[in-house]
Amino acid sequence: MTGSPPPTHVLAAFAAGAAPVPLPGGQGTTWRAGEVVLKPTGMPEEAAWRAEVVAALPESPEFRVARPVRAADGRWTADGWEAWRLVAGRPDPHRTADVVRTGAAFHAAVAELALGRPEFLDERDDAWTRADRMSWDLSQDGRPADGEGGFGMLAPLLAAREPISPRDEQPVHGDLLGNVLFADGLPPAVIDWPVYWRPPAWASAVAVVDSLLWYEGDEKDPGLLAPWTDDPYRHQLLLRALVYRIATTQELGRAPEPTYARTAKLVLGGA
Repeated sequence: MTGSPPPTHVLAAFAAGAAPVPLPGGQGTTWRAGEVVLKPTGMPEEAAWRAEVVAALPESPEFRVARPVRAADGRWTADGWEAWRLVAGRPDPHRTADVVRTGAAFHAAVAELALGRPEFLDERDDAWTRADRMSWDLSQDGRPADGEGGFGMLAPLLAAREPISPRDEQPVHGDLLGNVLFADGLPPAVIDWPVYWRPPAWASAVAVVDSLLWYEGDEKDPGLLAPWTDDPYRHQLLLRALVYRIATTQELGRAPEPTYARTAKLVLGGA
């Protein structure tokens, strides 16, 4: 389902003169107007923080970013909308290894900015955020979820988690696989950044899990669960990433997908 397009005064605020046309992805709410991409803002604080950080990133031979567009009044949002420069490329969720490499380069550049934990993360409350918190909360043992609505696979995943103490937490991109664009002759482009405060290897784990869940990653790339990082917490991060995705579906009130139980078995067997 496609949402409503940005109104005329929002287009004018971002100097987007062309008629808006819907773009694929973005939950049906993303629009292109000429060389500007517009989408509704979730939290204004997050939108402003993200725009400031992306604007500060230097150019890199390893990745591109979609640069933010300021509104006419100098702010990063206008009447509930944010805007970004259009970048060339298309996602390819079957290039998981390339996505992981691009994410690592992007996160290394973000780490160079020496940012603290964004305050808005404490205020954000949506299905994805609640599921992420639950995936890291060791007091969640999975018993309440067992057998309810077909989410019984959560219990063994939650039970398999162990305490870990990563020392490299930073702002990371929580949805890389579908938001890295590839174009011939150009570095991959990172777009649509949902901000989380986690180790960079967790973001890689989410990309691997997404490939397994939705893109036949274990069949297209039999080596996908082989070591893709030297992080000592690699398997624990995979467990948390899979819990995050499955618990998000549960939070949204949707039925579990057929691949969930199969992927849980793969990840549990990959210790």
